[in-house]
Amino acid sequence: MTIKVLIADDQALVRSGFRMILESRDDLAVVGEAGDGEQAIRLAEQTRPDVVLMDVRMPGVDGVAATARLTAAPDAPKVIILTTYDLEEPLYAALRAGASGFLLKDVRPADLVEAIRVVAGGDALLGPTATRRLLDRFLVTDVTPAAPAGSLDRLTEREREVLTLMARGASNAEIAGRLVVSETTVKTHVSAILRKLEVRDRVQAVVLAYDLGVVRPRPSS
Repeated sequence: MTIKVLIADDQALVRSGFRMILESRDDLAVVGEAGDGEQAIRLAEQTRPDVVLMDVRMPGVDGVAATARLTAAPDAPKVIILTTYDLEEPLYAALRAGASGFLLKDVRPADLVEAIRVVAGGDALLGPTATRRLLDRFLVTDVTPAAPAGSLDRLTEREREVLTLMARGASNAEIAGRLVVSETTVKTHVSAILRKLEVRDRVQAVVLAYDLGVVRPRPSS
């Protein structure tokens, strides 16, 4: 199956560089390029991409606002935020808006390709250390609840354990090792958590875990 990708970045050189990388893979196809958020939204409606690579800072409608509008639509594409820096508040806002993770613009070609495949497959980019630092720094700044507190009542004790480890940035393999279960079992628990909490992916589950106090950000040093 070919994964359709839309690239949104206000720098033409960045867009062309990403296009060259993606079009060298048989399972990826670039369906459009946008120079700002408004154009990205319009092209997404026309081309129906599976994944959007979205620059966080663009003129007019920025990446955060564009992400919120895209992910609110039926059959929404997955959004990966592109950024020059790994710690800035717009990244947190983009995660809350529905992004499935973020990548630095100097990402290695192989890692970019793998990230797109991971997100297109329904997972989220939550493992890297940079993402953990981002969550620790910013998730405490927004007090608006993402869902009613009763959402946690739907989880079993083991599912809450898994959610807690997810929110601390643990991968499926790390969770499996900690709980002494197989990765397949962990994946089953993660799927159940997403379904019961009515969230789209791992990132949104983690945001909700912080909102509901399952875990707390580490104090700033």
